[in-house]
Amino acid sequence: MIDLGISKMALIGAVALIVIGPEKLPRVARTVGTLLGKAQRYVADVKAEVSRSMELEELKKVKETVETAARDVHQSVQTAAVDFEKQWDEHTSGIDPDHAPTAWEPPPPEYRHPKKKWRVKQGAMPQWYKARNGVRTKALSGAARVARYRPQKFN
Repeated sequence: MIDLGISKMALIGAVALIVIGPEKLPRVARTVGTLLGKAQRYVADVKAEVSRSMELEELKKVKETVETAARDVHQSVQTAAVDFEKQWDEHTSGIDPDHAPTAWEPPPPEYRHPKKKWRVKQGAMPQWYKARNGVRTKALSGAARVARYRPQKFN
């Protein structure tokens, strides 16, 4: 582009000061600055548009390659399916479906979780151990305890 150094800029400024005059120079400088800014934005927009169009072309090429690959896979799957159908028909052509032997299999057992009684509280000490060693498993109220352990009268 244009090679503008400090010396050339100073020379242009001095000529503009003489030609335009000191009163109108700031307004002209602002106008030139805005025009240069608009020109730079326009150039940047054109560059961005060109790069977008190049990316769009690349994406179209990638799309075409992916579509051809998908078509090839679809064709190979269809040919494999047709081959399978032919082989299946060849192997099953001699079998009479009305008199074919059937082996009855019972349905598989229904799944049951091993801890089916999850609502029942389970203690850390097993019940058989508590029963063998006389550990109290049920809480009694005071009245029930008195009634249970009251000495019986002998008649």
